[in-house]
Amino acid sequence: MTSKQFQQVARALADPQRFAILERVAAAPGELACKTIVQEFPISQATVSHHLKELAEAGLITMRREAQSAFLSLHRPTMDAYRRELGRRLGLG
Repeated sequence: MTSKQFQQVARALADPQRFAILERVAAAPGELACKTIVQEFPISQATVSHHLKELAEAGLITMRREAQSAFLSLHRPTMDAYRRELGRRLGLG
């Protein structure tokens, strides 16, 4: 993971609402419909879209579109790479 990628993921995870959205996506047994996030979080659809865009750009989630719907899932390779890099940077082995 490059330093730029590491910083992008760290920034994405630093926002409490964005982190809560990521937790919800990660907890889903499979894909999660985007409309579920809009329904469950007390924020506007535009704000949800912004947070999802940030998470996707950081590589933390993947989005699959089907007709008018979008489905989200955790992109585990990015999270695994971030965890390894964080451990390396903090000397956690």
